[in-house]
Amino acid sequence: MDLRYSETDEAFRAELRTWLAGALSELPTPPARDDWPARVRYDTEWQRRLFDAGYAGISWPAEYGGRGASPSEQLVFLEETTRARAPYVGVNFVGTLHCGPTLIAEGTDAQKSAHLPRILRGEEVWCQCFSEPDAGSDLAGLRTRAVRDGDDYVVTGQKIWCSFGHVGDFGELLVRTDPDAAKHRGITWLILPMDLPGIDVRPIETVLGSSEFCEVFLDDVRVPAANRVGDENDGWRVTNVTLSFERGTAFVSEMVDALRLAEELAPDVHDLSDRRELAHVVAQLDALWALTKRNVSQAAHDGAPGPGAFMFKLAYSEARDRLGELCMRVLDRGAFDIHDERVEERLRTLSLPIAAGTSQIQRNIIGERLLGLPKEQPWPRSA
Repeated sequence: MDLRYSETDEAFRAELRTWLAGALSELPTPPARDDWPARVRYDTEWQRRLFDAGYAGISWPAEYGGRGASPSEQLVFLEETTRARAPYVGVNFVGTLHCGPTLIAEGTDAQKSAHLPRILRGEEVWCQCFSEPDAGSDLAGLRTRAVRDGDDYVVTGQKIWCSFGHVGDFGELLVRTDPDAAKHRGITWLILPMDLPGIDVRPIETVLGSSEFCEVFLDDVRVPAANRVGDENDGWRVTNVTLSFERGTAFVSEMVDALRLAEELAPDVHDLSDRRELAHVVAQLDALWALTKRNVSQAAHDGAPGPGAFMFKLAYSEARDRLGELCMRVLDRGAFDIHDERVEERLRTLSLPIAAGTSQIQRNIIGERLLGLPKEQPWPRSA
């Protein structure tokens, strides 16, 4: 793709800037971090504002309420909303950045019609039910069981680190439907209505004092078979579509925000070695922005971001980790102020090499799938 913006893109940028200036001036004060009813209302109302103005689902098909715009317009939208400090997707994160794109690529017409317009209007909040206590980085090792019973799957198991599980209307759920198959081949991807009987959601408090992650317990939950995305036991392939969006395009706004933070940090960086480190981080983020343009373009052309997604996640995590550590050095004693945005940056970035696939796993994926290197061999057990 052409990494430069066209005249049409710049006209879209000017139009969007004008709209943002008016819309942001009308927003109420953001709610407290732990006031979840208010957060849901704030985030979904912003999503509705975007939809009414024609800015929701920039690259989503117009028939489902999206704009059907080019990848470059999607990037302009992300740049301008982040730089204007517009509300982030918030509780709409999983729906707009994970599930929606997955349904566009893999869902049935009925599933797309039922969910995509409602996601874009802010009428559905989604959560992610992937990881398990014994299957985090090794996601394919999940044990949550789904047994077919007539028109339903009966699901039993436990999920952890479920983003927005306590406020989600629907969840993206991975289950094991064939316990005898190889672990990557017995998985199925389901749409989980979170109000079904047998679901117990328990929030987890993080070091930042937030509770966007949850444990989810499922006890004989009956999920309609019509909620299956893709074929039975083909869920690992569908999951990789989801993960390619999570790792390849879902961090875009955060990356633009990291560039902003680096620019604002620069006047306070006086030590020569720290200034050199900051320059390296900015150069990394700038290069990742070019890779992002490639990933977004490939997603628009092929339906998924492709191999660049795996490389992006690893490099982005490490660049953001370096920026967080630099913030601590520059702040010195001020690093004890948890309310400082730069301190929060460091606490958040501690999780990035783990979230959405650990850096170690990402290296294995890149080595084995992209470079064709031999698979990692397990350590021999001691006698």
